[in-house]
Amino acid sequence: METTQIYPEPDSGAGWSYLTSVRDTDIRAGMNRAKLDQLFELQDFLFGGQNQATVIIRKGEIVCEHASFMGLATSRFDIWSGTKSLTGSAWGMLIDDSRNGKLPGRLQIDLDTRAYQFLPESTPLSDTRKNEITIGQLLSMTSGIKGEDHGLYGVPTAAGTGPFEHALGFGDNRYGRSAALLATNPGSGWDYSDPAFAHLSLLFSRIAGIEMNTYLQERLFEPIGVEHASFSVLGGAGFMGPHTCGHVGLIISARDLARFGLLVCRNGRWKDEQIIPRWWCELATRSSQPFNPEYGYSWWVNTTQTRWPALPADAFALQGHNTNCCYVIPSLDLVVVKIGSGPTRWNEGDFITGVIECILE
Repeated sequence: METTQIYPEPDSGAGWSYLTSVRDTDIRAGMNRAKLDQLFELQDFLFGGQNQATVIIRKGEIVCEHASFMGLATSRFDIWSGTKSLTGSAWGMLIDDSRNGKLPGRLQIDLDTRAYQFLPESTPLSDTRKNEITIGQLLSMTSGIKGEDHGLYGVPTAAGTGPFEHALGFGDNRYGRSAALLATNPGSGWDYSDPAFAHLSLLFSRIAGIEMNTYLQERLFEPIGVEHASFSVLGGAGFMGPHTCGHVGLIISARDLARFGLLVCRNGRWKDEQIIPRWWCELATRSSQPFNPEYGYSWWVNTTQTRWPALPADAFALQGHNTNCCYVIPSLDLVVVKIGSGPTRWNEGDFITGVIECILE
């Protein structure tokens, strides 16, 4: 017999269904309450001094919710590079709009579309090979634009340079490092690159005719009941922009991030509405290229079971600085969110494996 899937109402309404009793946790969620409590006692002992919040969702209901002394499950935090997975979802939706003839002027784009044709402000190119960079390569970190392997973390700019100017190669960052010359030919290597990902904010505005934060608010957040999330902006004040900051800067609560995790866990479907195209959820959450099989299209993935060996191969996660994470395991109907102001390093493997070990089934 098919089981009806549970989805939460907005927090301004009934909100999440919350399992409070040992019986409900055992029977409805199939998880061991005593072991979960013990797991969080250990987290408090190790990291209780950090302002953070954690929510565990099983089968669409809150099984466990925990916040440090200084926070609440509704406290909002910058999830840093976890923002990239929202940006990736926006692009999956935009490409699907194109495939269905819904873009302004019926513009056609896809993963293999060359990106720089939409960036006239990038001329003259700092490296002629940039003409070959595709949207898919920007999303999979294979564009060749320098990133962390070359000391480029984020897009912190020097005085007199805007963040998008730096990303396009027209100015150094504050440490004197440049993204002007590609590290590899497009599509021939992997480097975790915030300058590359910043391109996607410029491109989105240009192609969609709307800022990415507005698009996500209307098309994704409102339908799933995310009511208190906000994006940072990048640029402006005499430089290119401002545009939605797509590589970091989403400020959101653990409960609201869990809604997004549940949406992707359910292949982009929320109740009777397909919010994110199913094909994108399936494609983005598995290995996107051979150079780093642990990265999909804006998601960290476990396709080869090398990132989290103890987790199923269908596990994936958004991850950001200060150990901001949202783990999704569709085969277990499980979403685990941990966000906060720190720590910068933690016992990730012990924690997420510990959650899995609490499952009774």
